[in-house]
Amino acid sequence: MIAYALTDVGQKRKINQDSVFASPTPVGNLPNLFIVADGMGGHNAGDFASKYAVNTVREYIAASAEQNPIKLITEAIALANRGILEKAAEHEEMRGMGTTIVVTTVIGHFAYTANVGDSRLYLYDGELVQITKDHSLVEEMVRLGELSEEDARNHPDKHIITRALGASRRVDADFFDYRIGPDAKILMCSDGLSNMVDNVEIQRIIEKPVAAEQTVKALVAAANDNGGMDNIAVIIIEPDSDEEEQC
Repeated sequence: MIAYALTDVGQKRKINQDSVFASPTPVGNLPNLFIVADGMGGHNAGDFASKYAVNTVREYIAASAEQNPIKLITEAIALANRGILEKAAEHEEMRGMGTTIVVTTVIGHFAYTANVGDSRLYLYDGELVQITKDHSLVEEMVRLGELSEEDARNHPDKHIITRALGASRRVDADFFDYRIGPDAKILMCSDGLSNMVDNVEIQRIIEKPVAAEQTVKALVAAANDNGGMDNIAVIIIEPDSDEEEQC
């Protein structure tokens, strides 16, 4: 397995509120673990929330005896949510902070993914397919047929999310399990990539037969070239590759 992860502050923001974790090697009872989180909140609160979520999920999974990947990730996300709420209650400057999260592990020929918010996971296996579904106001409008996908890309409310860690005592993560082909690639990202680079361009970059590091850096560069309006987080995973490459 090869994996490479990178975050970038972008062209307009002063603070990077995106966090990533990428381990192609075992973490606790999982054979590998990948996380993207996109924080929100004033001062440095969004930065804290995303890092806290990533570290809490990683540490919980590393220490847990649970074998079931779905239950394990569910419990880790719930713990991170409770911790963010507690920290926000303790510190006035952290009130209202939150974060999206997308978590993935690959076990054999299948991947298991959980997401809360609008950070995404795509599967590329000849064509690019978005596996996760955004928890956002605009995505709800698309699902209800009130808005086209093309209009959604430029909608003024596209940044309003309907689920996040830190938003309420109960957090509902969506889960997806799907088969991974022998030449497949997995892309995880924050909306700093998906809002700045359309799927056609993402596929054009990801389908090139180059190293994962080059692909990730090309995606980040494309987001910045298109304006870099937000922080950018990108992870590329090549499950059936033998080498390990990590950032």
